Amino acid sequence: MWEMSVPWWEFVLRGVVVYVFLLVFLRLTGKRQTGQYAPFDLVLLLILSNAVQNSMNAGDNSLVGGLISATTLIACHVVLAHLTFRTPWLERLIDGTPRVLVEHGQVRADLMRKELLSTDDLEAALRAGGCLHLHEVERATIETNGQITVVLRRRDSAG
Repeated sequence: MWEMSVPWWEFVLRGVVVYVFLLVFLRLTGKRQTGQYAPFDLVLLLILSNAVQNSMNAGDNSLVGGLISATTLIACHVVLAHLTFRTPWLERLIDGTPRVLVEHGQVRADLMRKELLSTDDLEAALRAGGCLHLHEVERATIETNGQITVVLRRRDSAG
C-alpha cells in the first residue's frame, strides 16, 4: 500500500504528459464537446480516464503513487489556470475565442460545420434563448465554453 514500484518523479512526469496530451486532444475536438456533454461524450471521457490510468501509474497501485498522480493533475490544472489568467494569448490558445454563428438572422453554415453543430443543436439553443424564428436573431455566438448565447433583435414598440 505504501511502497511504490517506480520513483515519485516518474508519477509527476507521467501525470504532466497525460494532462497535456488530454488537454490538446480535448481542445482539438471542438467547443461543443466541452460545453454540451451528450451521453457518448461522457462515455468517451470515462474510457479516456481508464485508458490513461496505466500510463500514469506505470502499473503501480500504491496509495502514495495514486496521491502523487492526483496531486500532479491538480497542480497542472492550477498552474494552467493562473497562466491563462495572466497571459491573454495563452488563454485564446487553450480556450479558443467566441465565434458568431448567426448574424442578422443569417446562419454561418461553414462555422456550423467547423464546430460540428447540427441545425437541431442551433434551433434548441435559439429556443432556449427565447427565439422561435431565425429572423428574430440579431446574433448567436458560440462561447468558449461551448454554450450558445442569443441576442434577439429589438422589437419596435410603436407596433
